[in-house]
Amino acid sequence: MLRLSTPGKTRFTQAPHLDVCFGGGEANVAVSLAGFGLEAAFVSRLPENDIADRCISELKGLGVDTSSIVRGGERMGIYYLESGSGARGSKVVYDRAHSAFSEIRPGMIPWRKVLEGAKWLHWSGITPAVSQGAADACLEAVKTASEMGITVSCDLNYRKKLWKYGKAASEVMPELVSYCDLIMGNEEDAQMVFGIVPEGGFDAEKCGGSPDAARFGSVCRQLMQRFPRCRKVALTLRGSISADHNTWGGILFDGQTLFESRRYDITDIVDRVGSGDAFMGGLICSLLAGSGNQRALEFAAAASCLKHSIPGDYNRVSTSEVENLINGNASGRVSR
Repeated sequence: MLRLSTPGKTRFTQAPHLDVCFGGGEANVAVSLAGFGLEAAFVSRLPENDIADRCISELKGLGVDTSSIVRGGERMGIYYLESGSGARGSKVVYDRAHSAFSEIRPGMIPWRKVLEGAKWLHWSGITPAVSQGAADACLEAVKTASEMGITVSCDLNYRKKLWKYGKAASEVMPELVSYCDLIMGNEEDAQMVFGIVPEGGFDAEKCGGSPDAARFGSVCRQLMQRFPRCRKVALTLRGSISADHNTWGGILFDGQTLFESRRYDITDIVDRVGSGDAFMGGLICSLLAGSGNQRALEFAAAASCLKHSIPGDYNRVSTSEVENLINGNASGRVSR
């Protein structure tokens, strides 16, 4: 998507101009993986115009293979971002109706050819929220990947502002998620999509800066019971003290053991958009490298912690920077 954001902490009603960049769930994950040195490809549908050309050029420059993007339609989807500050939360306005991607249909992407030689397919719950066609194309992708023996992961990524085409997430997501080997979400996604809540319930507004990791183990177990193919569930845990100050960490459940990451205290947040995608990119990278569950979780949490310091959707960090944070180097000193 094209992202148009207010500069600094200005509001939509006062911004003198809008800053331009590109992003989107699956694209953000692909950029993270490419930045860590993996071969990563992004698959989508974009129009034949200069704006889409600029987007593709940027992805290529970041090391992402864009050769499977199909062209067609009239416009790119847009989202507008107003960054919050203090007690004022951020706002997002979507403009995705009649975009090239919203009008995608099954058969437009030759999935068997696109996935040849791939080890992993990742999709986001934002995709099937855009339109019925996008949901059907996503189902086509995960079914093909499953037939080819490719690992499939998803980020539940519930966005209530996008589910507007007559279907609820609870109607569409279960079949798609049934093809997943790894499910990721946050403290609210499982509840909003599947009605799954932690033992004892959960209120995001009341948990403050310290969501209890142990209680969310029950969410992981319920997801695995509902989706028998799933081998791992990861949840990010965000404690929101203010728009500028969050705690951050995650858990990973493999059906037997619940792993918990270090908890980060992130002050003076620059941009939190894309942090979940940064977590997913770090997790995929580590698991593909054969890292154990605890190490993979720590890499994912550290990578996404660093994303909060970077403007834009993409997590522009290296493996060595993530490793330094894991090893305790969080001083922010100048590297000379």
